[in-house]
Amino acid sequence: MRSRKYQLIGVLLLYVIGLAASLWDALSGHYLLISVVLIVTAMVPFYIRLERKPPDTRELVLVASMAALAAASRIPFASIPSIKPTSFIIIVSSMVFGSEAGFFIGATAALVSNMFFGQGPWTPWQMFGWGMMGFTAGLMRHTYLMSLKWGRAVFGFVWGFLFGWIMNLTYLLGYMSGISWSTWIAVTASSFYFDLAHALSNVLFLTLFGSMWIRILQRYQVKYGLGLRK
Repeated sequence: MRSRKYQLIGVLLLYVIGLAASLWDALSGHYLLISVVLIVTAMVPFYIRLERKPPDTRELVLVASMAALAAASRIPFASIPSIKPTSFIIIVSSMVFGSEAGFFIGATAALVSNMFFGQGPWTPWQMFGWGMMGFTAGLMRHTYLMSLKWGRAVFGFVWGFLFGWIMNLTYLLGYMSGISWSTWIAVTASSFYFDLAHALSNVLFLTLFGSMWIRILQRYQVKYGLGLRK
Protein backbone atom coordinates (compact mmCIF):
# COMPACT_ATOMS: atom_id res chain seq x y z
CA MET A 1 0.00 0.00 0.00
CA ARG A 2 2.75 2.45 0.89
CA SER A 3 4.73 1.66 -2.29
CA ARG A 4 1.61 2.22 -4.38
CA LYS A 5 1.13 5.55 -2.65
CA TYR A 6 4.63 6.72 -3.51
CA GLN A 7 4.16 5.48 -7.07
CA LEU A 8 1.00 7.56 -7.27
CA ILE A 9 2.88 10.64 -6.07
CA GLY A 10 5.69 10.06 -8.58
CA VAL A 11 3.33 9.59 -11.52
CA LEU A 12 1.33 12.60 -10.38
CA LEU A 13 4.38 14.86 -10.29
CA LEU A 14 5.60 13.67 -13.70
CA TYR A 15 2.17 14.22 -15.20
CA VAL A 16 1.90 17.74 -13.81
CA ILE A 17 5.39 18.64 -15.06
CA GLY A 18 4.63 17.26 -18.53
CA LEU A 19 1.30 19.04 -18.70
CA ALA A 20 2.92 22.30 -17.64
CA ALA A 21 5.59 22.01 -20.30
CA SER A 22 3.07 21.27 -23.06
CA LEU A 23 0.66 24.05 -22.13
CA TRP A 24 3.09 26.83 -21.32
CA ASP A 25 3.89 27.78 -24.92
CA ALA A 26 0.34 27.22 -26.16
CA LEU A 27 -1.16 29.44 -23.50
CA SER A 28 1.67 31.91 -23.04
CA GLY A 29 0.58 34.68 -20.70
CA HIS A 30 -2.42 32.80 -19.29
CA TYR A 31 -0.54 31.80 -16.17
CA LEU A 32 -3.50 31.77 -13.81
CA LEU A 33 -5.51 29.55 -16.13
CA ILE A 34 -2.62 27.11 -16.43
CA SER A 35 -2.08 27.08 -12.66
CA VAL A 36 -5.73 26.30 -11.90
CA VAL A 37 -5.74 23.50 -14.48
CA LEU A 38 -2.59 22.00 -12.98
CA ILE A 39 -3.79 22.21 -9.40
CA VAL A 40 -7.17 20.66 -10.21
CA THR A 41 -5.41 17.93 -12.23
CA ALA A 42 -3.13 17.20 -9.29
CA MET A 43 -6.11 16.55 -7.01
CA VAL A 44 -8.07 14.33 -9.40
CA PRO A 45 -6.23 11.04 -8.55
CA PHE A 46 -7.08 11.44 -4.85
CA TYR A 47 -10.79 11.78 -5.59
CA ILE A 48 -10.68 8.87 -8.04
CA ARG A 49 -9.22 6.69 -5.28
CA LEU A 50 -11.96 7.83 -2.90
CA GLU A 51 -14.64 7.02 -5.46
CA ARG A 52 -13.25 3.52 -6.04
CA LYS A 53 -12.91 2.62 -2.38
CA PRO A 54 -15.52 0.27 -0.82
CA PRO A 55 -18.27 2.41 0.72
CA ASP A 56 -17.99 2.95 4.48
CA THR A 57 -20.64 5.28 5.88
CA ARG A 58 -18.81 5.79 9.18
CA GLU A 59 -15.62 6.75 7.38
CA LEU A 60 -17.40 9.25 5.13
CA VAL A 61 -19.24 10.77 8.10
CA LEU A 62 -15.95 11.13 9.98
CA VAL A 63 -14.14 12.81 7.10
CA ALA A 64 -17.10 15.12 6.49
CA SER A 65 -17.36 15.99 10.19
CA MET A 66 -13.66 16.83 10.56
CA ALA A 67 -13.71 18.83 7.32
CA ALA A 68 -16.75 20.76 8.52
CA LEU A 69 -15.08 21.44 11.87
CA ALA A 70 -11.88 22.63 10.15
CA ALA A 71 -13.92 24.87 7.84
CA ALA A 72 -16.05 26.30 10.64
CA SER A 73 -12.97 27.09 12.72
CA ARG A 74 -11.98 29.78 10.19
CA ILE A 75 -15.10 31.83 10.84
CA PRO A 76 -14.59 32.95 14.50
CA PHE A 77 -11.02 34.00 13.66
CA ALA A 78 -11.90 35.83 10.44
CA SER A 79 -10.89 39.21 11.89
CA ILE A 80 -7.41 37.96 12.82
CA PRO A 81 -5.30 37.48 9.67
CA SER A 82 -3.70 34.04 9.30
CA ILE A 83 -4.42 32.96 12.89
CA LYS A 84 -6.89 30.09 12.61
CA PRO A 85 -7.04 26.55 14.03
CA THR A 86 -7.91 25.10 10.62
CA SER A 87 -4.38 23.79 9.94
CA PHE A 88 -4.20 22.38 13.48
CA ILE A 89 -7.39 20.36 12.99
CA ILE A 90 -6.19 19.07 9.63
CA ILE A 91 -2.81 17.98 11.05
CA VAL A 92 -4.12 16.15 14.13
CA SER A 93 -6.89 14.47 12.10
CA SER A 94 -4.34 13.24 9.58
CA MET A 95 -2.10 11.88 12.32
CA VAL A 96 -4.92 9.66 13.56
CA PHE A 97 -6.84 8.74 10.42
CA GLY A 98 -4.09 8.65 7.80
CA SER A 99 -2.84 10.49 4.77
CA GLU A 100 -5.75 9.99 2.40
CA ALA A 101 -8.31 11.08 4.96
CA GLY A 102 -6.04 14.03 5.76
CA PHE A 103 -6.00 15.15 2.15
CA PHE A 104 -9.78 15.01 1.84
CA ILE A 105 -10.28 16.82 5.15
CA GLY A 106 -7.91 19.63 4.13
CA ALA A 107 -9.21 20.04 0.59
CA THR A 108 -12.86 19.89 1.62
CA ALA A 109 -12.31 22.36 4.47
CA ALA A 110 -10.96 24.91 2.00
CA LEU A 111 -13.85 24.44 -0.42
CA VAL A 112 -16.56 24.59 2.24
CA SER A 113 -15.12 27.52 4.19
CA ASN A 114 -14.85 29.59 1.02
CA MET A 115 -18.62 29.41 0.71
CA PHE A 116 -18.48 31.97 3.54
CA PHE A 117 -15.27 33.80 2.59
CA GLY A 118 -15.75 33.77 -1.18
CA GLN A 119 -14.81 31.39 -3.97
CA GLY A 120 -12.29 32.35 -6.62
CA PRO A 121 -9.19 31.17 -8.51
CA TRP A 122 -7.45 30.90 -5.13
CA THR A 123 -9.82 28.12 -3.97
CA PRO A 124 -8.10 25.23 -5.83
CA TRP A 125 -4.77 26.45 -4.44
CA GLN A 126 -6.12 26.45 -0.90
CA MET A 127 -7.60 23.01 -1.45
CA PHE A 128 -4.25 21.75 -2.70
CA GLY A 129 -2.27 23.46 0.07
CA TRP A 130 -4.39 22.24 2.97
CA GLY A 131 -4.86 18.88 1.28
CA MET A 132 -1.12 18.31 0.97
CA MET A 133 -0.65 19.50 4.54
CA GLY A 134 -2.96 16.73 5.69
CA PHE A 135 -1.46 14.21 3.28
CA THR A 136 2.13 14.79 4.46
CA ALA A 137 1.07 14.78 8.12
CA GLY A 138 -0.54 11.39 7.54
CA LEU A 139 2.53 10.03 5.77
CA MET A 140 4.78 11.15 8.62
CA ARG A 141 2.51 10.23 11.51
CA HIS A 142 4.49 7.12 12.53
CA THR A 143 7.86 8.85 12.41
CA TYR A 144 9.87 9.75 15.51
CA LEU A 145 9.50 13.46 14.74
CA MET A 146 5.71 13.40 14.85
CA SER A 147 5.65 11.33 18.04
CA LEU A 148 7.11 14.30 19.92
CA LYS A 149 5.25 17.46 20.86
CA TRP A 150 8.06 19.70 19.63
CA GLY A 151 8.28 17.64 16.42
CA ARG A 152 4.63 18.29 15.64
CA ALA A 153 5.21 21.96 16.42
CA VAL A 154 8.10 22.07 13.92
CA PHE A 155 5.92 20.39 11.30
CA GLY A 156 3.17 22.97 11.85
CA PHE A 157 5.65 25.84 11.74
CA VAL A 158 7.14 24.68 8.43
CA TRP A 159 3.74 24.15 6.86
CA GLY A 160 2.64 27.60 7.97
CA PHE A 161 5.22 29.00 5.57
CA LEU A 162 4.74 26.36 2.87
CA PHE A 163 1.02 27.07 2.74
CA GLY A 164 1.71 30.78 2.47
CA TRP A 165 4.19 30.26 -0.36
CA ILE A 166 1.67 28.11 -2.23
CA MET A 167 -0.89 30.89 -1.92
CA ASN A 168 1.69 33.47 -3.01
CA LEU A 169 1.78 31.72 -6.38
CA THR A 170 -1.89 32.56 -6.85
CA TYR A 171 -1.15 36.26 -6.52
CA LEU A 172 2.05 36.04 -8.55
CA LEU A 173 0.45 34.19 -11.47
CA GLY A 174 -2.83 36.08 -11.44
CA TYR A 175 -1.96 39.68 -10.68
CA MET A 176 1.69 40.28 -11.55
CA SER A 177 2.55 41.30 -15.09
CA GLY A 178 5.99 39.73 -15.05
CA ILE A 179 7.22 36.61 -13.29
CA SER A 180 10.81 36.63 -12.09
CA TRP A 181 12.88 35.86 -9.02
CA SER A 182 12.68 39.52 -7.97
CA THR A 183 8.87 39.53 -8.05
CA TRP A 184 8.79 36.22 -6.16
CA ILE A 185 11.08 37.63 -3.47
CA ALA A 186 8.97 40.79 -3.24
CA VAL A 187 5.72 38.83 -2.87
CA THR A 188 7.29 36.48 -0.32
CA ALA A 189 8.65 39.39 1.70
CA SER A 190 5.28 41.13 1.72
CA SER A 191 3.55 38.00 3.02
CA PHE A 192 6.17 37.22 5.67
CA TYR A 193 4.15 38.61 8.58
CA PHE A 194 1.04 36.62 7.63
CA ASP A 195 3.03 33.43 7.01
CA LEU A 196 4.81 33.85 10.34
CA ALA A 197 1.48 34.41 12.12
CA HIS A 198 0.11 31.23 10.55
CA ALA A 199 3.24 29.26 11.49
CA LEU A 200 3.26 30.49 15.10
CA SER A 201 -0.46 29.85 15.52
CA ASN A 202 0.10 26.28 14.35
CA VAL A 203 2.84 25.91 16.94
CA LEU A 204 0.59 27.33 19.65
CA PHE A 205 -2.40 25.10 18.90
CA LEU A 206 -0.31 21.95 18.41
CA THR A 207 1.67 22.55 21.60
CA LEU A 208 -1.31 23.31 23.81
CA PHE A 209 -3.98 21.01 22.38
CA GLY A 210 -2.29 18.56 19.98
CA SER A 211 -1.79 15.62 22.35
CA MET A 212 -5.28 15.95 23.83
CA TRP A 213 -6.98 16.06 20.42
CA ILE A 214 -4.99 13.07 19.17
CA ARG A 215 -6.04 11.00 22.20
CA ILE A 216 -9.68 11.96 21.75
CA LEU A 217 -9.67 11.09 18.04
CA GLN A 218 -7.86 7.81 18.71
CA ARG A 219 -10.54 6.81 21.23
CA TYR A 220 -13.19 7.68 18.66
CA GLN A 221 -11.36 5.57 16.08
CA VAL A 222 -11.18 2.54 18.39
CA LYS A 223 -14.76 2.89 19.62
CA TYR A 224 -16.26 2.88 16.13
CA GLY A 225 -13.73 0.51 14.56
CA LEU A 226 -12.63 2.95 11.90
CA GLY A 227 -9.79 1.30 10.03
CA LEU A 228 -9.18 4.17 7.64
CA ARG A 229 -6.60 3.65 4.92
CA LYS A 230 -3.16 4.98 5.68
